[in-house]
Amino acid sequence: MTEGPKIIKNYVKNLPGKPGVYRMMNAQDTVLYVGKAKNLKSRVANYINLTSLPYRIARMVSETRSMEFVTTHTEVEALLLEANMIKRLKPLYNILLRDDKSFPYILIDTSHEAPQVRKHRGAKKNDGYYFGPFASVQAVNHSLHILQKAFLLRTCSDSVYNARTRPCLLYQIKRCAGPCVQKIALPEYQKLVQSAHDFLCGKSQVIKESLTHKMEKSSSDKAYEVAAVYRDRLKALAAVQSRQDINQGQVTEADIIAGFQQAGQICIQVFFFRSGQNWGNKAYFPRHDKAQNIEDILPAFISQFYDNKPPPKLILANRDISGRALLEEALAIKAGNRVKIKTPRRGDKLNLINMAEKNAQEALERHLTAKSSQKKLLEGVAVKFNLDAPLNRIEIYDNSHISGTNAIGAMVVSGPEGFHKASYRKFTIKSTEITPGDDFGMMREVMTRRFRRQLKEDPDRTSPTWPDLVIIDGGKGQLTAVQQVMDDLGLQDISLVAIAKGADRNAGREDFYLPDMPPFKMPLNDPALYFLQRLRDEAHRFAIGGHRLQRAKNMHKSILDDLPGIGPSRKKALLLHFGSAKAVAAAALSDLSAVKGISHQLAQNIYDYFHDNN
Repeated sequence: MTEGPKIIKNYVKNLPGKPGVYRMMNAQDTVLYVGKAKNLKSRVANYINLTSLPYRIARMVSETRSMEFVTTHTEVEALLLEANMIKRLKPLYNILLRDDKSFPYILIDTSHEAPQVRKHRGAKKNDGYYFGPFASVQAVNHSLHILQKAFLLRTCSDSVYNARTRPCLLYQIKRCAGPCVQKIALPEYQKLVQSAHDFLCGKSQVIKESLTHKMEKSSSDKAYEVAAVYRDRLKALAAVQSRQDINQGQVTEADIIAGFQQAGQICIQVFFFRSGQNWGNKAYFPRHDKAQNIEDILPAFISQFYDNKPPPKLILANRDISGRALLEEALAIKAGNRVKIKTPRRGDKLNLINMAEKNAQEALERHLTAKSSQKKLLEGVAVKFNLDAPLNRIEIYDNSHISGTNAIGAMVVSGPEGFHKASYRKFTIKSTEITPGDDFGMMREVMTRRFRRQLKEDPDRTSPTWPDLVIIDGGKGQLTAVQQVMDDLGLQDISLVAIAKGADRNAGREDFYLPDMPPFKMPLNDPALYFLQRLRDEAHRFAIGGHRLQRAKNMHKSILDDLPGIGPSRKKALLLHFGSAKAVAAAALSDLSAVKGISHQLAQNIYDYFHDNN
């Protein structure tokens, strides 16, 4: 217990009194904690006296065997760096935001003469207008559907647009104005684009009034079909307007963040309001110590949440945020404008906070119920396979290939909180000694690579990333192959099970293989059977998805891609000269030398590459 404080005390002697970030590591160099400080020397010195620390922090200090430091110019820089390091290193003792993917946007791409509207995720490299973030792809799809009905914008790719010779189905069902075949003049189409832009900027009322006027004029002119088009566009906008009633406070641009805590766990709901419209919400369940309360968790959540996304001008929270001024300054640096964090006490904004908190409570109750059911299922599996220890981590493995080509091994992970997708892994089969289609050999390679690396990273086996149960999609042969790998690595204590598809590959008739036991079946109505089928099917889905991606990638790969010394420009010159990669491979040395940009030595290298049997 005293070793950690002694080590920290030695570091304190040489620390500067400057802002910065510190990392605490254990004997295996696993990062235990990342923290920021206005004054590194005084902050780290607080860890020396164990008796004055909470039990959780005292335990962390006692495990510390080394520390690393980064000094910064300001405390704001330290806060930004801390959030980035926490998300990257995932320290054991930090509050950790999980499932933090980038959010989708709507992009009106103006790089084409007839702008396209589509989903976008990632860096904003294209010319155009970006609207978001949206809470989910479903929210984006709904808005795109409305944009198609109300503004008739195209969603097809540029290549499809350029190849059209007649209107597509979307034009027939009045979801596109048909600019590809000149059903609408480009200046008129640009007006539709501008209207869609104004709508996404919150000017829906002005657009509704304009469409109403056009509908009435068309009707009075007895152009009833044109009037019907305006009517349908108005109905689409009305459907959107009815969804915005939740925004009672007329919030233009804000994120509503509300946490609810129960049974030692917390759910944080985030609602997105942009241009006066509700663009969806999402629930988060950050990892934290049970002793920590909402006031501790919300500041850490906010700093990590906006680490990879631009913050809005206003953030409404249901609790007072400690270090609010510092956090506002850090977010303003990321946003490039002023950012305010407020906790409403009355009025319409308080109603929004209460609504978000109610959603957080309901989501947490559903999460706890699902977790309880998951725990019972894990207990049932442990009973079925005569396992003594509780199951905190199950790893399921499967292979996918077509006649041995594009072979992929897949690992999925499940535990008390369901599938843990961040831990999923794909293994491209690399061995040249495996006969194509050899499932046993592929399984041996996957398991060897997985557990040899695990032993290298954690030889003392203290990490929670060690499985309590390994499930293999296969029969006796696959189980034997995996047993051999585990015996070679000295990991005989990890429980193994193989699931073989039953007669006629029917679900419910699976055979279960355990080492040194005859195979057996489970009753058809057994909940543990359904649970294991779900695990097996998830591994199968993940493996097939990886195989299809690999196959699609290789379909676009050329035999010229691996030529030494050949970049994109020379490859293009070869293809233009010979017409195909196959013709390049069959070309004579003199013909290769005649290509512009190909020296005699390079031509010799290309010729040898395709003709040297060795």
